[in-house]
Amino acid sequence: MAGGFVSQTPGVRNYNYKLTPKVFVTCFIGAFGGLIFGYDLGISGGVTQMEPFLEEFFPYVYKKMKNAHENEYCRFDSQLLTLFTSSLYLAALVSSLFASTITRVFGRKWSMFLGGFTFFIGSAFNGFAQNIAMLLIGRILLGFGVGFANQSVPVYLSEMAPPNLRGAFNNGFQVAIIFGIVVATIINYFTAQLKGNIGWRISLGLACVPAMMIMMGALILPDTPNSLIERGFTEDAKKMLQSIRGTSEVDEEFQDLIDASEESKQVKHPWKNIMLPRYRPQLIMTCFIPFFQQLTGINVITFYAPVLFQTLGFGSKASLLSAMVTGIIELLCTFVSVFTVDRFGRRVLFLQGGIQMLISQIAIGVMIGVKFGTVGTGNIGKTDANLIVALICIYVAGFAWSWGPLGWLVPSEISPLEIRSAAQAINVAVNMFFTFLVAQLFLTMLCHMKFGLFFFFAVFVFIMTIFIYLMLPETKNVPIEEMNRVWKAHWFWGRFIPDEAVGVSAAEMQQKSV
Repeated sequence: MAGGFVSQTPGVRNYNYKLTPKVFVTCFIGAFGGLIFGYDLGISGGVTQMEPFLEEFFPYVYKKMKNAHENEYCRFDSQLLTLFTSSLYLAALVSSLFASTITRVFGRKWSMFLGGFTFFIGSAFNGFAQNIAMLLIGRILLGFGVGFANQSVPVYLSEMAPPNLRGAFNNGFQVAIIFGIVVATIINYFTAQLKGNIGWRISLGLACVPAMMIMMGALILPDTPNSLIERGFTEDAKKMLQSIRGTSEVDEEFQDLIDASEESKQVKHPWKNIMLPRYRPQLIMTCFIPFFQQLTGINVITFYAPVLFQTLGFGSKASLLSAMVTGIIELLCTFVSVFTVDRFGRRVLFLQGGIQMLISQIAIGVMIGVKFGTVGTGNIGKTDANLIVALICIYVAGFAWSWGPLGWLVPSEISPLEIRSAAQAINVAVNMFFTFLVAQLFLTMLCHMKFGLFFFFAVFVFIMTIFIYLMLPETKNVPIEEMNRVWKAHWFWGRFIPDEAVGVSAAEMQQKSV
């Protein structure tokens, strides 16, 4: 049975380590990098349905929204309005490509600091915006910050965490993202009730708070042993490894890091080398996992939850409240992944979450289609509206313990050091590109595809679930520098990995799980 599951990977080493307070604190602070991404995801949708904000910058959309006879599917359709949301992710795409070099040359922590700094400047532009130009400049600066943080933080967490807890610690990044979303929706709920322009200015301006948190956090964080070795600080790297592992017996793991660094130094052009056949598994995964993550349709809910709920007939206040509820559920369910990902593995969560999202998306599409049809007119009762919210919560829960955290975890843990920065840059760039497309096109797609939009995303959820079942081996408890053994043992990817890349005999490589 060609499922690709590897229950026991041959030759994988077990290092000595303890869960030390230092590694817990550093990973906790490092995860702050997810706050800026999450805050922006949550704040954008709420601000874009605040009437004073629309009246100030998007009067055409404001007039459409106030028209009681407007097609419900098309109430908010405006390319300029979606550009306000999506421009950030296009900027994040560009900055992630530069961030890979900075992360490699200067270390992970300084890339995180630069991300927080540019996000801080962007929040000031948006909070004091007087015209569309200031809004878009602010969004672009915010995007630069998100690009740097998303490139460096997952790699930092994967390198600092002990192998058997790497999934839990790395998922702290997703927890921070969702926490940022929840805080943003709560802020939107209260600022939307303020009169005049002060409400949306507070919402956008408070983005400076998570920006300052990541800047201060980056200043006090140590760099990872991997990064220190990569930059020539070998003795400091060994002391750091002993500190975060809670033991002086780190020679085996330290030597593996040295060997990986020496191999990486032979690679002068990581962007060119990642195209070599031996890195084909990492290249495919760092492209397809972020692609599929965005095609789950989650950002339709995250970006535009208040707008979507208003489209379904909720009032402005009720829309923000419903968005807040779904955000809290997503936060709570992300902790399910934190506590189970290293016990049950990545594949189980991917597959279960995919099935749950598929069923709920189809149900949502059917209900909206029955109530609004293809013309976009009709009324939805309180019971049906609450049922749709419940289905959306079930869908969000499935994403929260599967594709949400694992979409960041898996790409950050599967690449050898010599291509790690380039691979993570590709992961972030692909993620941001399709985040941009979804953000830019969603309102237009909703206007034209109507309830069929949910079936559109359901098709992709089906495809990605099959892809994970066939193509992704299990990576739980595998040391990050030993990951080539996992790929070598896979039924499909093994043909791309040369024997010398894993340093084991051909006989061992025959011990594959089916």
